[in-house]
Amino acid sequence: MSYDLIIKNGTVILEKEALITDVAVKGGVIAAIGQGLFGADKEIDAKGLIVSPGMVDAHVHITDPGGPRSDWEGYETGTRAAAKGGTTTCIEMPLNQMPATIDRDTLHVKYEAGKGKLSVDVASLGGLVPHNIDRLHELAEEGVVGYKCFLSTCGSPDPESGDFCNVNDYSLYMGMKELARLGKILCIHAENALICDELGKDAVRAGKDSAKDYVATRPVFTEVEAVRRAIFLAKETGCQLHLCHLSSPEAVEEVTKARQSGQKVTCESCGHYFAIDEDEFEVIGARAKCSPPIRDKDNQNRLWDKLLGGEIDFITSDHSPCTADLKEGGIFKAWGGISALQNSVDIMFDEAVQKRGMELVEFAKVMASNPADLFGLETKGRISVGKDADFVLIKPNSSYVLTSEDLEYRNKFSAYEGRDIGAQVETTVLRGQVIYKLGEGVSNPHQGEFLTV
Repeated sequence: MSYDLIIKNGTVILEKEALITDVAVKGGVIAAIGQGLFGADKEIDAKGLIVSPGMVDAHVHITDPGGPRSDWEGYETGTRAAAKGGTTTCIEMPLNQMPATIDRDTLHVKYEAGKGKLSVDVASLGGLVPHNIDRLHELAEEGVVGYKCFLSTCGSPDPESGDFCNVNDYSLYMGMKELARLGKILCIHAENALICDELGKDAVRAGKDSAKDYVATRPVFTEVEAVRRAIFLAKETGCQLHLCHLSSPEAVEEVTKARQSGQKVTCESCGHYFAIDEDEFEVIGARAKCSPPIRDKDNQNRLWDKLLGGEIDFITSDHSPCTADLKEGGIFKAWGGISALQNSVDIMFDEAVQKRGMELVEFAKVMASNPADLFGLETKGRISVGKDADFVLIKPNSSYVLTSEDLEYRNKFSAYEGRDIGAQVETTVLRGQVIYKLGEGVSNPHQGEFLTV
């Protein structure tokens, strides 16, 4: 048989094992797996490399169309960063773009903004806000993979602003009832809005302005309380629930208990909670500000236990970029979001596999297979015959120091700048096309597509 591409001699992460073998591609999909494959137009020698499914990053903020935020991040730069970082599929949040993605029309505005700009594939979440419950069905009809809402304060409550807005308990309950009817999953940012907001105001009035002061205004119990509330209402309504970017082992435990009781509940966490602790946050400053916040070393160690023990379903970047000026003016004034899309694969491979012994099969699950399964992306997330030929080739034990010049973002800064990372993304392949190679950069741009289910 004639193939378009064969990746030879790499350690390939399959469904149940990782072994040295070859992978052949034909027409953008995986056509064969086995040793000694031959007969391809192009070959990649992956000797010494790990061949993993391309990352499915299930939590990415792109700001096209941007409106007043047009300088934050676009599809062009954001998806180039994904390609360079080994992410082949992004699931995009319904904010911070303007207008927010809350109905059929705003979803199509987003698709139009991304036309001809995607270097990787992009699926979309719709938004649940207080004023769009009667339009949630429109997004389902257009093929969004799920929905997102905030329990913490965000955006503007004015429907005419075009911005996103957090739900109250009533709109959460009514929205969950509708999504249960539609058979769609709801992803939640879970923090108690009122307590976090008032603690933040108290800290500002007291003249506090350190990273640790900020962490203290969003204590673990505010995350746990919101997670419990979301789980309870999801049980009452029959809504399938996914908890976003959990930062504490106590919050993960709530998900585990609900799952053990038979409820459909999953959770994710983010690379920065595993790679940066509160003391490092204090040194890095506002570039490492996010919510929920980065917590102390003990919290981080116990969160590692949850990940390695299989209680956290997958890892995301929660890439939430902004312009540099929005990271100035003090920790409480600074925008809360980390630019992280480009460095999920290398950092998590280094921290989880190389430093803590995570099995390669588990690495592929938390980076690719599990999010693909949860959001119904049936052709993504696995190295298996018939799946899309999406790969990231990882060079292990290959240390480098990240600099701003390495970054593909529109605004070239990250909480990871200056970090010594112990692995590198060597090659990224999207549907059989090489879209990034170490030393050569991003190539064959704009091969990406919008995905629907």
